Amino acid sequence: MVKKEEILKALSEIIDPDLHKDIVSLGFIKELVISGSKVSFSIELTTPACPVKNQFKVAAEKLVGELEGVEKVHVTMTARNARSENSENGLKGVKQIIAVASAKGGVGKSTVAATLACELRDQGYKTGLLDTDLFGPSLPTLFNITKPGVYQRDDMMIPIEKNGLLLMSFGFLLGDAPAIMRGPMVSGYMQQILLKVDWGELDYLVIDMPPGTGDIQLTLSQAIQVDGAVIVTTRAALSLVDVARGILMFEKVGVPMLGVVENMSHFICDNCDKEHHIFGEAKAPGERFGLKTLARIPLEPGRGRNMEHYASNDLNKSLVENIARALGKVTADKIVPPEVKQEGDTVLFKWQDQDDWKINAVHLRSSCGCALCVDEYSGEKILNDEDIPRDITVESTTALGNYALAISWSDGHSSGIFPYRQLEELAK
Repeated sequence: MVKKEEILKALSEIIDPDLHKDIVSLGFIKELVISGSKVSFSIELTTPACPVKNQFKVAAEKLVGELEGVEKVHVTMTARNARSENSENGLKGVKQIIAVASAKGGVGKSTVAATLACELRDQGYKTGLLDTDLFGPSLPTLFNITKPGVYQRDDMMIPIEKNGLLLMSFGFLLGDAPAIMRGPMVSGYMQQILLKVDWGELDYLVIDMPPGTGDIQLTLSQAIQVDGAVIVTTRAALSLVDVARGILMFEKVGVPMLGVVENMSHFICDNCDKEHHIFGEAKAPGERFGLKTLARIPLEPGRGRNMEHYASNDLNKSLVENIARALGKVTADKIVPPEVKQEGDTVLFKWQDQDDWKINAVHLRSSCGCALCVDEYSGEKILNDEDIPRDITVESTTALGNYALAISWSDGHSSGIFPYRQLEELAK
């Protein structure tokens, strides 16, 4: 009879292309049972929409099936659920929660959230969409829901089903009435819609966050366990100034950043195939902040007009794949950020497992790429180096996931995000 060690050795040949480790050392193999010549086990993925799950299944069946003494192999593909089974709220059956946010309104965040939810549903995943914007809910309009009729069961609200997608919105509760309420009431409504909706078993819950980085956003981020956040922005300078604030808010409450969706990125006119960039052709938002660009969505007629009749396309499929890969990566071992200290006019970045980086403080401050220091349309530098104090110092730093540091300076500037790859280049 085949031994467990032989099976695990065979399965260790399967390498996750994003995490660059084998699925055995990553702990993906669960419930391994050997019954005579029959072998069964499950492969527990980091996210249900893992783009290589079918390849994993085929490879696992082949590798184990070729072992001596094995006649039948049964592989079950599952995904992790980090939420507590003892949780009393309606999220305990939700495998992963993705927040879609924008620190600034009017950039198409709700349309992107609805597109993501519809695409996940069309790919066969049990999906819910939660609209948490109390003062300007968009979901009823996007899905043409005028009389929702929300019902309760055992003190829990029941989400509305629309073409296989579960939906809940403040708009369902408030109707057309304006939301006029103060802080304590807002917090109470937030807790209710977050924890008192019975979602049942879901692969994904997409949360359409309200714009901004205030108390409402912090309450949302702290009240539930969000697996990853997506920032939606345009290349407009006003949008990008707020992107840094949004990233810092999520990092402050421990929500991993998955990447940036660049909405209204460009348009293609009727008479040519050229991309026209409305907000300029400067560095892409994701690159600026050290995050992956998950999608570049063009400005085009009809997008998001009526999600009732959603139609999948290659761009939306790519968005889901990129988010799934990002979710997988943030579950891997996090890197230990460098210790940062200043010695005279030099900022020292001390790493545990690689050489230190040394960068002149004035040069580092001068290299800030935020929207206050670099013109977003032309890409030209706004910051005047002569205005930088020669004795400038680093006041504090915040590690942003595995990709960047946020640096606050003695001159009062605090919106600069420095990707590690940029710091490495500056240190050469």
